[in-house]
Amino acid sequence: MDMTAACLRDREPFGICPICSGKEVGLPAQPAEVGTLAWIRAADVTQTASFSFRWRGQRIVVEETRLVANKLCMGRLTLKPEEPPMPLDAGFAPCLRLLQAVAQRYPEAGLVPLRDEMPWVGFRLAEILPLRLEVRQALLEMNDGRMPLQILLDFMRRQRLA
Repeated sequence: MDMTAACLRDREPFGICPICSGKEVGLPAQPAEVGTLAWIRAADVTQTASFSFRWRGQRIVVEETRLVANKLCMGRLTLKPEEPPMPLDAGFAPCLRLLQAVAQRYPEAGLVPLRDEMPWVGFRLAEILPLRLEVRQALLEMNDGRMPLQILLDFMRRQRLA
């Protein structure tokens, strides 16, 4: 709650990284090397001590971390270069169709406006598909817009989603 309040007040981003070891609460956790830097675009209090966010993000590489007095994990990071926009190849159309279906059924998922660009479609599918954390993390770490989509399309076909 303290971090969220500070980010909203100061219009500063915060980092999101899966925990590789340790626990979310208590002793310091060891974050994954690659995560997301998130800028809050809008926030609503949905219930006591709970927020709903709309945010935008960019991939980061965590260089080092430290625990500060309020038990927040702070760190030094570098931004990963954003993937250049690449038009979605026709072979990946089922990926975009699945995103369209999810966006229509669940507008709160924040998928609109849809973009028919390979990196964007791959990152959004990695967010919404039921993937193990290790798989989702490996997809996030890839620097090739085509490879994650091919992996996700294969997964979708095995699950009969495409």
